[in-house]
Amino acid sequence: MRCPYCAHGETQVVETRESDEGGVVRRRRRCLKCEKRFTTYERAEVAMPAVVKKDGARVEFDPEKLRSSMMLALRKRPVGVEKIDAAIERIQEQLVAGGAREVPSTRVGELVMRELEKLDKVAYVRFASVYRSFEDVDEFSQLIRDI
Repeated sequence: MRCPYCAHGETQVVETRESDEGGVVRRRRRCLKCEKRFTTYERAEVAMPAVVKKDGARVEFDPEKLRSSMMLALRKRPVGVEKIDAAIERIQEQLVAGGAREVPSTRVGELVMRELEKLDKVAYVRFASVYRSFEDVDEFSQLIRDI
């Protein structure tokens, strides 16, 4: 770690503290050259895989887009924001745990449907009806029977 005051490359860690949630480590450091102290913060950087669309385009994973899609399906449904946030977190964890650098958008859609099915059956049907682009009523009826 370089000193922000003199750019010297050698510093000494004087104190280390972990945040309450455990996601961030705070360190007080002292420059071995100019003796000034400064604070650094460390947090794990998790790289989300890129999403490959049906047309082959690659886009950055956007949790806000995921949230807006789920919120649209859950509109006027009795599901709290905490549960939605937890579902989004589970989807992100599954994508990261897969270890792939790219995932097809269909995989993301399937994960969303799985989470919505647990949260609210009506929201699941709403999302599935748009996501799967049903061609006729029989396909839609089969989905409802499967629930």
